[in-house]
Amino acid sequence: MKKTYLFIALCCALSACGGTAPTTDQTISEIYNNAYAELDDENYKKASEEFIKAESNFPASIWAPDALIMAAYSQYMDGDFAGTLLTTDRFMRFHPGHKDVAYIMYLRGMTYYRQVSDVRREPGMSWYALNQFQQLVDRFPDSKYTANAKNKIIILKNYIAGKTMYSARHDMRKENWTSAINHLQFIISTAQETAMTPEALFRLTEAYTAIGLPEQANGYAETLRLNFPNNEWTKKLNG
Repeated sequence: MKKTYLFIALCCALSACGGTAPTTDQTISEIYNNAYAELDDENYKKASEEFIKAESNFPASIWAPDALIMAAYSQYMDGDFAGTLLTTDRFMRFHPGHKDVAYIMYLRGMTYYRQVSDVRREPGMSWYALNQFQQLVDRFPDSKYTANAKNKIIILKNYIAGKTMYSARHDMRKENWTSAINHLQFIISTAQETAMTPEALFRLTEAYTAIGLPEQANGYAETLRLNFPNNEWTKKLNG
């Protein structure tokens, strides 16, 4: 994502904007030129530092929001996810009504999303990503980022459901029926559209049968037959 250099012609006026006195002798146009040069060379860390310098030295400039956007983008490209989140937090705090809020929300979602596979780092990243993408979809249904966010939501729900199913299977092997049922019902209530739903219904039938509640077991079995008549788990149930 790149912005144009239209601000350069306004450098004198921008340098005179209100706010605290700059801590550098460089004008905002000079800092921006340096930042974009680093970005063009894919020196993302240096680019982010320059964009942050532009915003911190000229916080009242009309280009301050743009500087934060480009700083966050550069940090994201550099794999500095903690920095990306801090910068986007600052953007949302000071520019909540900006026209690029949808992009910032999408960037935050992608920042969490890229960390999902590393469960050792933060098991909750899948939830953070899902919540951020869902907020984007809810607030900006017509945004150009929304279609991609919806696709990511489906992927994340399947990922979360898969992890939950793994826990449920483990509980069932240990005959920890209460925990297994809780996990399976969680899948049914929060991820109905995922590939895990037929198996969850099948295993709920098994779990309730195991604890002597045939009425509940039959209810889940019937739900499985009605909604997934040709599914492999339905065939296993009928077999």
